[in-house]
Amino acid sequence: MIQTRLIPRTPSAYDPPLLIKSLLAQTFKYNPQREIIYRNLFRMDYFEFNRRVRRLGNLLAASGIKPGDMVGVMDWDSHRYLECFFGIPSYGAILHTINVRLSPAQILYTINHAEDQIILIHEDFVPIIEAIKDQITTVKKYIIISDKVYADSKGEVIKPSFEIAGEYESLLSQQSDVFEFPDFDENTWATSFYTTGTTGEPKGVYFSHRQLFMHTMGLISYFCGYRALPFTDQDVYMPLTPLFHVHAWGFPFVATMLNNKQVYPGRYEPDMLAGLLKEHKVTLSHCVPTILNMVINCEAAKQTDLSKWKVLIGGSALTVGLAKAANAMGITVSAGYGMSETAPVLAVAYLDEKQQHLSQEEALSFRIKAGRVSPFSELRIIDEDGNFLPHDGKSVGEIVGRSPWMTQGYFKDPENSEKLWRNGWLHTGDVGSIDEQYYLTISDRVKDVIKTGGEWVSSLDIENLLSQIEGVGEVAVVGLPDVRWGERPHALVVPKTDFQASLTSEFIRSQLQKGVEAGKINKWYVPDQIHLVKEIPKTSVGKIDKKKIRKELSEKV
Repeated sequence: MIQTRLIPRTPSAYDPPLLIKSLLAQTFKYNPQREIIYRNLFRMDYFEFNRRVRRLGNLLAASGIKPGDMVGVMDWDSHRYLECFFGIPSYGAILHTINVRLSPAQILYTINHAEDQIILIHEDFVPIIEAIKDQITTVKKYIIISDKVYADSKGEVIKPSFEIAGEYESLLSQQSDVFEFPDFDENTWATSFYTTGTTGEPKGVYFSHRQLFMHTMGLISYFCGYRALPFTDQDVYMPLTPLFHVHAWGFPFVATMLNNKQVYPGRYEPDMLAGLLKEHKVTLSHCVPTILNMVINCEAAKQTDLSKWKVLIGGSALTVGLAKAANAMGITVSAGYGMSETAPVLAVAYLDEKQQHLSQEEALSFRIKAGRVSPFSELRIIDEDGNFLPHDGKSVGEIVGRSPWMTQGYFKDPENSEKLWRNGWLHTGDVGSIDEQYYLTISDRVKDVIKTGGEWVSSLDIENLLSQIEGVGEVAVVGLPDVRWGERPHALVVPKTDFQASLTSEFIRSQLQKGVEAGKINKWYVPDQIHLVKEIPKTSVGKIDKKKIRKELSEKV
């Protein structure tokens, strides 16, 4: 950096740090009468939300938590989790959003590695802790979270074999709602969670108050300002990305700051989700393709008017087939791109003035792309030697980036941290291209690109083709070793319910072959084998687990 002339500072002047508590402070100013709802069990306005967050601050102090201590949370998507998003970091402690979908061994690793001091745990997850409690090394207290306390016939809260400090609602009610969250350095550690890769133990990513504040401002700029997928304070927001997964992509911070009506669905159950969508007239959500597919195929959703519902899709590619199925129900879907290490939003589908006048069919090709690079993010494409490639929409290479909100490394893992940030750019491990209009197209993960006969074939391109064949519900394509060609594509296909008896591998192959004969696709895009299956393996956050698929298919062929 160059040496510049800094502004003079008056000794008495104050420069407020960018803290999460500053987002919370806005909720008193505009529409605090709006509600935050948890399933059909609990509802409150923003006045009560603020009181509960301050009670949480007092509860942390009463529990012996000090600034800088790690506080783990294991809960379904709820108002309580939202309170933790604000109360724990604003207190000066660190929120560890524990991924409850990991294996017990992985959960144990993340708890010990993060050095959690206290864990707030929903009673549904008590069996996990029961199985690993003797190996947990740092946790001093557990607080039970129970939905039974909201029921009219209040059921008995579970009593685990390990010692608990009490039940969340009861402990919260005993605390004063007067608590002054302090000021501190905006680079203070605010949150942490663990991301699973293809090898080794889960990696701990971490974010500061400043990073999460800036990510919130980035989302507001793109969604509320540029109206990428229009988001205003009038929207009814319901997250369908788990709150433990990259802060539910940062949207709860935005929705809370804007005093949106918020609906938290708890455990994801299709009919419950459809019921909440209908009852509360939800207009904005975000999720991975698996969840959207689950919702639109449940009977309750088919009887619900979803024409006002806008959904941002991330985590895995939004296929043409799924986008068309959603559009047929009146749902507006758009793709986005990011990763755990980037907090996560780096790109979102954005239609400019000309593209907004395209037909739905024409606009679809833009909505399924990874999107235009988001405000304050810089993305580049590099070749295998690290050289920058032009933004011409044709040059393909690894995507690297910089933004004000990217994790600065992996906790206690300097070697992988340096690999992540080599040469001063965060390496995503994704392959793609960027065009002159800053539109990003993802070709594949570096490890998922299929190298066949000297040609690079995108598994995502083949999945797109398969998703448009009548009767295909879900699809995944991976490359497997081949003596002659190096690698060849293999596909897993889940038939739609009405086609389970009639859809065949031969029919699917014949449809792809028509594309070959018409000159629309190359012959090497046709998979060697097409397996019809009941379900496709998924990761803990609902992404297609291609590592597991490759392993299972390799054992069969």
